[in-house]
Amino acid sequence: MRPTTKDLAQAAGVSLATVDRVLNGRPGVRKKTVDAVNNAIQKIGFERNQVAATLARKRGYRFGFVLPKEGDEFLDEIMERIREIQRAGRAEMMSVKTIRIDEQDPHKAAASLSRLKTEDFDGIAIMAPETPQIRDAILRMRERGILTIPFISNQQNDENDVFVGIDNRAAGATAGRLMGRFVCAQQGVVAVITDTVQARDSLERRLGFDDVINHDFANLRVLPTLETYADPERTQRIIRTIMASQPDLVGIYMMGSEARVPLEMLSQFRTDEDLVTIAHEKTPSTVAALRDRKLDALVAQNPGHLVRSAVRILRAKCENRPTLASQEKTRIEILIADNLY
Repeated sequence: MRPTTKDLAQAAGVSLATVDRVLNGRPGVRKKTVDAVNNAIQKIGFERNQVAATLARKRGYRFGFVLPKEGDEFLDEIMERIREIQRAGRAEMMSVKTIRIDEQDPHKAAASLSRLKTEDFDGIAIMAPETPQIRDAILRMRERGILTIPFISNQQNDENDVFVGIDNRAAGATAGRLMGRFVCAQQGVVAVITDTVQARDSLERRLGFDDVINHDFANLRVLPTLETYADPERTQRIIRTIMASQPDLVGIYMMGSEARVPLEMLSQFRTDEDLVTIAHEKTPSTVAALRDRKLDALVAQNPGHLVRSAVRILRAKCENRPTLASQEKTRIEILIADNLY
């Protein structure tokens, strides 16, 4: 027979009440006692009956996704996958909500996070720029007892955080390798565009991109990153200026997660069919651009996997149990016109 909580209490030398507090992550238990219970779990092979544990809570789990207020097609994909989880979660006694924040105003974003309460949420996945205000607001959330994990854009609050998303430095390096290979030995300049470099995913992608280009492709010179702030008029001005001022332009790397507007603006000014273009994330616009040969390659991640992984990790944290690391790893996908699915 599988070990019971009574067996676990006996193996750890503690009371049933203490075992219950440790298993449910409740405060008031010394670290030494928590370690004793966790060691006993491993020793006797204790496995918690999660269905019974959820029923014993007399309520389901309440999770949230904090997402930017401004977004485009990739954010739409994320929200559709969240709606799928919302529909499926009822059968598992789980509710999922979205909270939109003004990512362009760190103070407003932090104020939105400060209003989230433990009465409403057990855990929250947060997609937000890395600013001091948002970092502090996340720390305050944790102090209030809300579990948090970084989602798509890593906040780096805690080195032990489980980050839900691709390795963005590796994704940027992948884009750099593709750019260098597609340009071949041609000498020239590469422009880099993103919504904002306040987002850690953009910072890490740029580091990975530069690592590869600087080490292996001396024929290419990468310009400083240009920020569009998701503003179509600003994006238009940036691309018009690049095309007019860089006669030796050989490539454009769209580093952010939203490429629809840059692609639309690029189509207005592009005259060189040999210009190499690389972007991130599979969306209707990037798929259409690949098919029309207006985009050479996509470096992408699966939105459905991201959302499902975030929910699994949050639930595991609530239940004080480990996750399966291989299951939660997000793969970097490379898409070209010939392997679209």
